[in-house]
Amino acid sequence: MDAKERMAIPRQQPKELAVGVRIKNFEEVVSGFDDATAKLEAERCLQCKKPKCREGCPINNDIPGFIEAIRQGKIEEAYWIDRATNSLPAICSRVCPHEFQCEGHCIRGKKGEAVAIGMLERYIVDWMVANNKNLLEPCDLPKDKKVAIVGSGPAGMSVAYYLSHVGYHCTIFESLPVLGGMLAVGIPAYRLPRPVIDAEFEALKNCGVTIVNNVVIGKDKSLQDLKDEGFAAVFLGPGAHKSRKLGVDGEELAGVVHGVDYLRKINVGENMDLGKNVVVVGGGNVAIDCARTALRMGSDNVFILYRRSKAEMPASQAEIHHLEEEGVKIEMLAAPVKVHGANGKLTKIECIRMELGECDASGRCRPVPKEGSNFMIEADAIIPAISQDVDLTAGTGIELALSRWSTYEVDELTMQTSEPWIFAAGDAVLGPQTVAKAVYQAKEAAESIKRYLENSDLKANRQA
Repeated sequence: MDAKERMAIPRQQPKELAVGVRIKNFEEVVSGFDDATAKLEAERCLQCKKPKCREGCPINNDIPGFIEAIRQGKIEEAYWIDRATNSLPAICSRVCPHEFQCEGHCIRGKKGEAVAIGMLERYIVDWMVANNKNLLEPCDLPKDKKVAIVGSGPAGMSVAYYLSHVGYHCTIFESLPVLGGMLAVGIPAYRLPRPVIDAEFEALKNCGVTIVNNVVIGKDKSLQDLKDEGFAAVFLGPGAHKSRKLGVDGEELAGVVHGVDYLRKINVGENMDLGKNVVVVGGGNVAIDCARTALRMGSDNVFILYRRSKAEMPASQAEIHHLEEEGVKIEMLAAPVKVHGANGKLTKIECIRMELGECDASGRCRPVPKEGSNFMIEADAIIPAISQDVDLTAGTGIELALSRWSTYEVDELTMQTSEPWIFAAGDAVLGPQTVAKAVYQAKEAAESIKRYLENSDLKANRQA
């Protein structure tokens, strides 16, 4: 199978929802601009002398550079300008919250509509595939030292990308039966088509990266085992796979399915019928993904409970827009306080109305319960999607320093943990964050690992 076949964007027909609303703009979500539209959009870029879009990008991509190349019709050049700083452009272009990052800092957006940077990035990636361009050349691996990478999510993928390209043998250990970590089990396929992820791993394999599934570091192997097997350095990149609980009575009842658990089961092929009426709790992208996935799995009435106002929802505005197009209602300023059930199964959710209290320095206001405002919602299932935590079982056998948030404590410049031969980045350090932030930290970790293996100064000529 060639690259074009692997990354062909799936085309699905929208289904009719029981609430009488058709899924709209589905093609727009998964595909990029055509040539003419991309050219017109590139012309809107002002090519600022001090581009704010780069400041808003966690990876500091040369956004004006690749947009100028698009404007000149040099699409392949645009791709390699982008890839020089972004190890995963096909993925970032589809899942990054651009309105909060690069597009949120675009000068055009101050008095109108920002340049569609994400769609332009997606366009150049799709153009490369459509024109049968090799995404990566085969790599020589002359170095005799090898690196173990724990986790095949964006951080692990990026470390493998950078280290294999400078000649080091990398082995990725993934606990799941699929590749991609949270990309594969935490993001629905309608947002991130699986052939896109598969193509990135084919490119890594082409560079000599070995990938081992179904191995849990901390259970099947310890960190010390990896060292004993000859790995000169280890990178830790486990994702935030642990759902955070609501902490209310009745959470143990059947019908309570936590967000990341639900998405993981669906994404590995389990058919979960949650029933007709589904309530999702939360205002982030995971909550949106759960609600839209529940619709696609056959639930008729899906709505979201969010304890703040719509303006404060941290989810992507585009995702909120598509959610509402598909008929999902958002109940603002409300939160669950108890799950009621019968015979061990959820039947109703007791909620309370909230009002916004004092705001913090960021402008985010604290939700305060309104006394006596309790109300009931009949439901077949509830999906709490309020946040996630990182499973740090990889520490088994070697004690690594942890932060007060129970993530790995690292040097902010080098990503080195308290054990000199072990490095970490992404969710394992930041908690649940964006793909772009994981990619940035992973690039810094890869540079540090390279220097460590070469006995070079990890901090020389680097800035935080």
